[in-house]
Amino acid sequence: MLDDDLIKAHAENDLASLVRLYVQAADEKESADDIDGACFYLVHAYVFALEAGDPAMPAINQRLVAYGREAPLNP
Repeated sequence: MLDDDLIKAHAENDLASLVRLYVQAADEKESADDIDGACFYLVHAYVFALEAGDPAMPAINQRLVAYGREAPLNP
């Protein structure tokens, strides 16, 4: 279902849904202790959040920083 929702959001260029869905996918991977998988999805969420100016952007950045995958927005 999540994959179908992601495909639909991509087709519709629905940036807000893409951010939300990629964060959801990251949460699922994180819950399964798959940090590399979680970060893969967080990077996608982060890119779409940056593009959209989504308010979730700082929280996504903080998660990536915590895993050593990104620099803080405000050093």
